[in-house]
Amino acid sequence: MPRWKSLPSELPEKDRQLIVQLRRLKDHSGLGLAALAAKTGYSRSSWERYLNGKQPVPRKAVEELAKVCGTDPTKLLVLHEVAERQPPEPAAEPVAEPAAGTGAVGEGEESGAAAVADERPRTRTSGVPEPGAPEPGSRPSVRRVPLRYALAGALAAAAVAFAAGLLVAGGDGGGGEETAKQVTYGPGRTYDCDHAGRKDGAAYAGHSTTVEALVGINGSGPDVVEVQCQLQRHGFDPGEVDGLYGPGVESAVQEFQKARKLVSDGIVGPDTWAELRR
Repeated sequence: MPRWKSLPSELPEKDRQLIVQLRRLKDHSGLGLAALAAKTGYSRSSWERYLNGKQPVPRKAVEELAKVCGTDPTKLLVLHEVAERQPPEPAAEPVAEPAAGTGAVGEGEESGAAAVADERPRTRTSGVPEPGAPEPGSRPSVRRVPLRYALAGALAAAAVAFAAGLLVAGGDGGGGEETAKQVTYGPGRTYDCDHAGRKDGAAYAGHSTTVEALVGINGSGPDVVEVQCQLQRHGFDPGEVDGLYGPGVESAVQEFQKARKLVSDGIVGPDTWAELRR
């Protein structure tokens, strides 16, 4: 199978994660670009642009690729949502100029400059407050963020957090107790590996039983410990077994993937898990 071209360096990380998973799915299906074009509503050249980061991937293309490859599109659509959503930038609101000599903008309104100025007392050089300055001990006016901007920012943050949870601890990675333990993983902590553990012919190190979770850079938790233990068992040094997915672990995963003829993207997914469990 030909190797993929490197994705553009300027491609945002959220888009990169989505494309890596689409490439993985396409490779796993064994379909070429021409076959994808024949089975979907998108041409061969369109798939080439989408999968090489030259053009944003439409949501419909993500759904069709998942359908053709016989997989649930939910996780891919969450990644697409995160990649597509950008925190909205508040539009600049016009600041009306006060009428000459009056400082008035309109009934019940102040200009932006006047509102900022009124937040601090103004005094003459004699120490006597100027007309319009707040009384001593009074509370300054507070500028409020429009509700629509606050809600939009909260929705974007929630989408990013949800997708991050899928990438770090998706699948059947061990249930509620292990999820709760993720907060304890940090520098200075190390964990033992049970290299003799096996179940139904698959190897387990005693920290996670997942075979589907997507685990990648900056992840942490029991799934990461399991990755480190299995890499160690196969002779690929991940460094300290501390449950933190840093550059050293990513490099070890990439070397392991190359050795197993997998896509060398540094992300542990179902294909890489299958090899790690051998």
